Amino acid sequence: MTKIDIIQNVCDKLGFSKKDSAKIVESVFDVMKDHLEKGEKIKISGFGNFMVKEKKSRRGRNPQSGQEIEITARRVLTFKSSQVLRRALNARA
Repeated sequence: MTKIDIIQNVCDKLGFSKKDSAKIVESVFDVMKDHLEKGEKIKISGFGNFMVKEKKSRRGRNPQSGQEIEITARRVLTFKSSQVLRRALNARA
């Protein structure tokens, strides 16, 4: 599913114009991005949690050459699904 698909679903289910649906979806994503950039956790009940975790720098190896390299510290986005979502996914399996 792409962002365009999400916009189309909002348009179809809520009856907004495509332009208004795009504004709504973009606004939600902008709010989420702003909070994640600040390092805040986003909890969506019945769906899951988005969190930013800090990764320390570490030593790694280039798989092609075998040469040791330094992997820099970075922030990564993680998602942990809620029990409700996990049950829904596994009920259909």
